Parts: sequence; C-alpha cells; structure tokens
Amino acid sequence: MKATGKRILLVEDEEGLALTLTDRMESEGYTVTHAGDGPRGEELAVTQRFDAIILDVMLPKKSGLDVLRDLRKRAVGTPVLMLTARGELSEKVVGLKLGADDYLPKPFEMLELLARIESILRRPPLLPVSSTGITSCSFGPFVVDFKKMQLTKKGKVVELAAKELQLLRYFVEHQGIPLSRETILNDVWGYEAMPSTRTIDTHVTWLRRKMETNRKIPKYIVTVRGIGYKFLG
Repeated sequence: MKATGKRILLVEDEEGLALTLTDRMESEGYTVTHAGDGPRGEELAVTQRFDAIILDVMLPKKSGLDVLRDLRKRAVGTPVLMLTARGELSEKVVGLKLGADDYLPKPFEMLELLARIESILRRPPLLPVSSTGITSCSFGPFVVDFKKMQLTKKGKVVELAAKELQLLRYFVEHQGIPLSRETILNDVWGYEAMPSTRTIDTHVTWLRRKMETNRKIPKYIVTVRGIGYKFLG
C-alpha cells in the first residue's frame, strides 16, 4: 500500500545514500525533502510540516543529536528515526533520551528502513493534546508546564528529555492509578512489542534521579509490585 501524502524530511550528508533513499521512498509514495547538513535540516523541521524525520547523527555544521535536542526544546514533536554508526551504543542511548522514536545502524537494508518508517508513522505524536485537559500540575516543590514543556523545582528549571516529559505527563494524567509496563509502553511509545518493557524502567529511573530526594524510597513515582508503577503526586 502506497504512503500517499506522507511527507518525510531526510537529513543526510552522503549524497549517494540520500539519492538512493529519496528515490526508493518516493517510489513507495512518500514525498521527500532533503537537507544536507544539520542547520538546514533543523530549519526545515521547524518551518514546514513533516510526518517523519530521518536524521543522520554525523552531519556537517551541527550533529544530528544537537539538531534533535533543539527540535524537542522548540516543541517540534515530529517522529524521528536516527541513523547511527553500527555499534555506537552511546549514540543510541543519547538519541533516545533526547526524544528519538527509533534508531537504525548503518549499513542497513532498505526494507528495514521502510518498515521502521511505517512503524513510527503509526505511533502517537510526541506530546499529543491531553485528553484530560491538563496543561500544568504542581506536586511537592515541582511545577510541570506541558505547554512550555518544562519542569521546575522551586522556580529552577529541571532539564528533562522529551520522552521523560511525555512519560511524566502520562503519569500525571493517571495519578493514583496502578499502570502496567505494557500499558505505559503502548500508550506512551505506541509500540506493541518494541522496545522491551525494560525501556519503561530505564525512563522511570531517569525521572527519579531528577525528582526524588531518595530514589530507593520514591515519593512521587512508586513501584507497584507485580504490576508496574503509580504516580502519587
């Protein structure tokens, strides 16, 4: 089935690869816009609407990780597929913390790239409109403003990655309700099987490091044994 009408931003500096990817994706029905360096890719992502972004890590003038970080800070929630060097685990971890939706090591098979694009296009946007109408919340010394994509503690900004903020909002919207890892994974990541539920534990750990005074005895995001987690606020 052709992906008619879906717009893809490809940020890739290797001209041969960019041409190959563009030709194949356009043959599948995608409309592809190409940028050959980081600043140009960021400019296009901010000023135009795309359904997905394919973003190489190693780019001239500005790295893909820096582009991703700044896009998420500017509340650009377009799904991002990162292209990383094979074996570079650090790039994958940093990219996911900054808000990447998926990553694909080079070299890769074209069919896998297309499958991953289809997958991220099926996922919910990074920060979808709240069904509960919640735009801000305060608990303890914290205030979280979802319009500004910002968490503050006693007036000082606490740096949160985009996915951490999305997960925090999900907890806020379901305050007091025990949530299984599978439920969180499906609702926040939009996956049915990827990544594993250990991803939830990792992101909860990152949130606790920034929010909890004693991570071994958490006050806000507590573990519900045999189920998952619950936000107490």
